[in-house]
Amino acid sequence: MRIADLLRRQEPFLSLEFFPPKDRAQWPGFFDVVRQLKVLEPLFCSVTYGAGGSTQHNTLEIVTRMKQEYGLEPLAHLTCVGADRDRLGVFLQGLREAGVDNVLALRGDPPKGETEFRPDSDEFRHGSDLVCHIHSEFANLSIGVAGYPEKHPEAVSLEADLEHLRHKVACGADFVITQLFFDNDLYFDFVDRARGAGIDVPIIPGVLPVQNLAALKRMLAFCGATVPEGYMRDLEHVQAVYGDSGVRGLGLGYARSQVRNLLDRGAPGVHLYTLNKADTCLEIWKDFAGRQGRR
Repeated sequence: MRIADLLRRQEPFLSLEFFPPKDRAQWPGFFDVVRQLKVLEPLFCSVTYGAGGSTQHNTLEIVTRMKQEYGLEPLAHLTCVGADRDRLGVFLQGLREAGVDNVLALRGDPPKGETEFRPDSDEFRHGSDLVCHIHSEFANLSIGVAGYPEKHPEAVSLEADLEHLRHKVACGADFVITQLFFDNDLYFDFVDRARGAGIDVPIIPGVLPVQNLAALKRMLAFCGATVPEGYMRDLEHVQAVYGDSGVRGLGLGYARSQVRNLLDRGAPGVHLYTLNKADTCLEIWKDFAGRQGRR
């Protein structure tokens, strides 16, 4: 089903983001995590790939298996990296034939080790270019895009960044998934500003349960998100005293509180960045399931 149609149910939901391993020898373990998290009954599952499109070739096979073997609703990431009309046509037609109805259209990140994004095609330089092409050539697909509560790191201002988002929606995007954030006020301020700019599609908050402090710091440097000073101080303290297990425990508690607060304040649902870890997501789901009166 199209995610745009699923979102019309107006019921709080969980969705999940997976990062498939590059090495196919690790795929059985990856799909074991998918199997474990199927119990969450996620509204959809997005499938990303490495910087510079390093695992893009795996995406079609993985979303097909998620759809046909696991009965999940996949959201295939698609970027401008290596994009041209022929390649896009093959990929999007493959989604259609597999019964996958959803695409997350992104500009993409620089290759590993590089700091500047260089488009491979003048026709596909921005996420909005992908949105326009998909909407024109594959109108049956539901299209999602990324939003940045704290501004894309390359945007010159909050206003300019919001105008880019408005343009992507005008081109045909059906919904927005946000970059990770740790202060819920940032999300709700972002939604208010988006609505004021005429952006009326669902805006789904992306939540990252922190599990490794070094990995978090690398991610923050890359995406431009920030961590509240007190939370970062606590993470560094438990890392020093208890190691990675302490970070995972604190990260889980913070994420559970963040999810509860988002839903209490009217967020349509929550998109969890799973990091391919089942146990943390299952713990968060216990709160969500109790909220919905489920087992």
